[in-house]
Amino acid sequence: MNAKSIVEKFGFHPKEEPVSIYPFSPVYRITSFSKNFIVKQTQNPILKARRLMEYTNNLRKQGVKVVVPAILATENPMSIGEETYVVYPFIAGEFYSGRDVEIKDAGRMFGKIHSLSSSKNEFELDPYNVFDFNEAEVKDSVKNIIKNAAAWDIEISPKLESRLMQSVSNQGELKNARLPHVATPHDFKANNLIYTPDPYLVDPDNAGWIPRVFDLALVLLLFHNELATAPDQPFSHAQWHIFLAGYKEFIAFTLVEENYWQKAVEHVFLDEVMWLMADVIEDWQNPAQRNLFEHLIELLMDLEAYDIK
Repeated sequence: MNAKSIVEKFGFHPKEEPVSIYPFSPVYRITSFSKNFIVKQTQNPILKARRLMEYTNNLRKQGVKVVVPAILATENPMSIGEETYVVYPFIAGEFYSGRDVEIKDAGRMFGKIHSLSSSKNEFELDPYNVFDFNEAEVKDSVKNIIKNAAAWDIEISPKLESRLMQSVSNQGELKNARLPHVATPHDFKANNLIYTPDPYLVDPDNAGWIPRVFDLALVLLLFHNELATAPDQPFSHAQWHIFLAGYKEFIAFTLVEENYWQKAVEHVFLDEVMWLMADVIEDWQNPAQRNLFEHLIELLMDLEAYDIK
């Protein structure tokens, strides 16, 4: 189904075929009666989408600035073909630029979101269960990473493969560690925040039931990913502790979380970063992404400086 047919299901009537503003999935900006909206895919099937919207509406009621479905004359979200789509209001504001105040505010917002989670998965969000990586998969991915980097005369440390292999061997231990879980958007990155001037979360559609330190590790690794106005590297040591200071205004870590933090970061690198570096070849064509990738490997080898204590 083409984009025009999709947005028409929600009562919009653009004169031309909408073009996605995001390269990796359909996200359409629509103007109707002088108001701006975003039409995008969300969790599928519709039952999952409704649970997601219950979760985000609950966050909104408790003071978190997060997009919730726009009030339309049609059903929203809606199943269209084999996918589910949702319409959000377009949020105007400024993009993140890496200033300390932005980092601290983002940390506070993230901590508040985690603090509002029940100890049970009350919204029945999909639980995290990615503990099935194997050594062959890592070897193949590292080969692809080395190949992608070589095209730009970048050498990959041989320590990367051994570090990721160690992470594979830690999967069972992490799975059984009884880490505290939270309901969370699980894609808390700078490109999903608009500053109004307080941060406003504009893409909560990846929400799930996640080990809290896994979600925090994703922030450490990929907060600056895919945003031209962000620094082309992960948080510096100082920036990380600024973010953490804001986060800790709402959250106190358990001893189990502190003990498993480094292994959690290594696992999330395996899950979220390895495939980006191995499979998304076009990212290597972007100088900022290449620099980010190089610094991510350096961060992985220097985790002691990114503690949570």
